[in-house]
Amino acid sequence: MSSSKRPARAHDTLVYRLAELLTKFNQGESVAAQELADEFGVNLRTIQRDLNVRFAGLPLIKANGRYKMAEAYLGKLTVRDIERFAAFAGVSGLFPEMGGQFLKEVLSSNAKEAWLVKGHHYEDLREHRAIFSTLEQAIVDQHTVQFRYSKANGDASVRSAVEPYKLVNQKGIWYLAAWDDGKLKSFAVSRMTALMRDEKSFVARTNIEKELADSDGIWLGTVRQRVLIQVSRQVGGFFRRRNLLPNQVIEQEIEGGDILISTTVAHSDEVLPIIRYWIPHVRIVEPLPYQQLLERGLTDYLQQAPRPR
Repeated sequence: MSSSKRPARAHDTLVYRLAELLTKFNQGESVAAQELADEFGVNLRTIQRDLNVRFAGLPLIKANGRYKMAEAYLGKLTVRDIERFAAFAGVSGLFPEMGGQFLKEVLSSNAKEAWLVKGHHYEDLREHRAIFSTLEQAIVDQHTVQFRYSKANGDASVRSAVEPYKLVNQKGIWYLAAWDDGKLKSFAVSRMTALMRDEKSFVARTNIEKELADSDGIWLGTVRQRVLIQVSRQVGGFFRRRNLLPNQVIEQEIEGGDILISTTVAHSDEVLPIIRYWIPHVRIVEPLPYQQLLERGLTDYLQQAPRPR
């Protein structure tokens, strides 16, 4: 992650800007607020908010109108630290607590190993800060937990001796990825109550970290299958520039400009909502039941949709 100046269009996200700023400070650069505003194409007030609010936990020194990190802290952040920070920095409700020492604590504690953030939208968990904190510590210490869990349909059950592995932020919702009753499962944190950390510790199971990193959804502990999708040339460029599908791989360029893309999913809901967004420019080649499920859903929608008067 370079701190050299880039084209203005590269500075269009908060995440990018904060990660670049953190890199500059980590490398010992001395920066002026107005210079940063010019570089990132934002107003001076925005940069001042970055420096004084979002980076309140950093040991920054201001002298002669310029900011730099205290020498004792230079070079201590790894690329992984910066990338991790970029995943959630500046989002006041992403974590239950965002006090002045938040950043410093995040980058210096084992708690950062308890999180996996995917995407930049979020639910506000401040009402569940006690549960979040208990889960976080249980993950770090590898202690089992027990809790009462309420499903969306109203059914509730008590889960005991659950092995917590990760707090996953998936499309804005926080889930606990945990081993329960012989399977890797996900539980919405906001649906958990009466949480208790047990005294019993557990030995982490192999391959769970990899499965969590490879999964783009919350359907855990399920056999994944390959889905092949044909994308028309009209929208192919969007799929070439970035991965719009879980575990996306461009398999083949078809004569005429279309492309074949594969993905591996554990549940049809990991891919069908994305396919619907790009209709009519995409089609599921295999497995055929997925395409049939897509078509049935569209047919049902058209039959139920009210007709304009």
